[in-house]
Amino acid sequence: MMASQIDSMNETFYQEVKAGLQSRQKKLPSKYFYDATGDQLFQQIMDLPEYYPSRCEREIFLHQTAALAQAIQADQGNFDLIELGAGDGSKTFHLLQFLCRQKYAFSYLPIDISGNILNELEGVFKQHLKGYTIHTIQGEYLNGLKKAASNADKRKVVLFLGANIGNFEPADALVFCRQVRRLLAPGDLFLVGFDLKKHPAVIKAAYDDQQGITRLFNLNLLNRMNADLGAGFSLDQFDHYCSYDPITGACKSYLVALADQEVSFPTYKIKLQAGESIWTEISQKYSLQEITVLAEYAGFKQLQVITDSKGWFANVIWSI
Repeated sequence: MMASQIDSMNETFYQEVKAGLQSRQKKLPSKYFYDATGDQLFQQIMDLPEYYPSRCEREIFLHQTAALAQAIQADQGNFDLIELGAGDGSKTFHLLQFLCRQKYAFSYLPIDISGNILNELEGVFKQHLKGYTIHTIQGEYLNGLKKAASNADKRKVVLFLGANIGNFEPADALVFCRQVRRLLAPGDLFLVGFDLKKHPAVIKAAYDDQQGITRLFNLNLLNRMNADLGAGFSLDQFDHYCSYDPITGACKSYLVALADQEVSFPTYKIKLQAGESIWTEISQKYSLQEITVLAEYAGFKQLQVITDSKGWFANVIWSI
C-alpha cells in the first residue's frame, strides 16, 4: 500500500496513529476500535458476565424509563433526540419505545463513527419504531452534534450513554462537556451515563474478562492498522493488559510488546522493546460528587441523578 493511497483513503487515521506511536508513551486513539469486526467484538463484550456497565444502564432504561421520559419531555414539545456514540442502539431502545408509545413528538438522530453499526441501527429502528423519523450521522461526536444541532427551531436532548464520557481523561472530559454546552441553547438537555467508583476487582474484571474477548477487541486495532494503513504488526507479538487505580478512578488498557521488534508503515517505522506498552483506552470512573463538580465547571445545572439498584452506574440529566 502506497502512502498516497493512505492519504486519500484515511489521512486523519494515519496521522493520528503516527503521532500516537511517536509519542514518549505510545498510544492509539480508542475511537478506531470500531470497524465491522470491532463492532461485533464490543457487542460480545457487552454480554459478558463481567461487563456490568451495559447491564446497569440497561436496568435504568428498562425500569426507570418513565422518569427519564418525564425529564426529557418536560414541556411536551417537539424535540430532536440526539445520541452521541449510539452504537447498536441497545442502550436507548426501551426509552425510544416508551416515547413512541406515549406519542411524544421527536426525531432520533444517532451519531457514530462506525457506518456499519449505523446501518444496523437504522434497520432495527425502521422495523420496530415505524412512523418515527431517524437521521443517522456518521462522524465523531462534536462534528456530528454540530450537524444535528443545525436545526435551531427544535429543542435538543443529547444522549451520551454507555459511560463513553469515561473515554476521556477528567480534564479532557471537562473540555468536551464545555464544547457540547456551547452547541446547545436554553431549554436543551444533556443526559450522560457515568460508571461509578466501586470495588476495584469488579472494575478490573470488566476490562480483562476470562474469555479473552477484550483482548481480541484491543488486538483488532492492530489488525485494522495492518489492513487500512499498510502496517506490519504481528498480533502474536502483543498481549492485552488492564490496570485500575481506585484513587484516581482511571481504568486503562494497553497492548504490551512480547519481544523487541520493528513495525513498518509505508512512510516510517517504529521500534518496540519487549515489555513496552501502547496505551489504547481509558475508562474513567467517577464518584457522585465528582459528577456534580463536572456539571458545574462545564456550565450545566444538574437536574436529576438516576442510579441502578446496585448504585454502580448513574444517568444524570443536565440543563443549561
